Amino acid sequence: MEKNTQNHTIETEIDTEVLTRVAQTFKILGDPTRIRILKLLSKEELSVNEIVERLDLKQSNVSQQLKSLKNVQLVKYRREGTTAYYTYDDDHVITTLEEMIDHVSHS
Repeated sequence: MEKNTQNHTIETEIDTEVLTRVAQTFKILGDPTRIRILKLLSKEELSVNEIVERLDLKQSNVSQQLKSLKNVQLVKYRREGTTAYYTYDDDHVITTLEEMIDHVSHS
């Protein structure tokens, strides 16, 4: 909701498709492993194998989590030969994640 200059509340409409995508994104972020992966990718671009090593996870688990993150455009990748390198999709993703971590940490 927004306030106008006369201190009356104005309801801001949000498109149904946008609401659905926001809900899907939060659902995907509801998994601690996905949060760990995003946090790691906020620091640098990494391959699946590098993520596996750093987070001590199984390759199949990391691949599945990356697929879920990619489906809601939280991560993106580029290919170099046969290796895919992943990073976060944009700064909004990391800013939101960092703010939520800060919020929970200070509570």
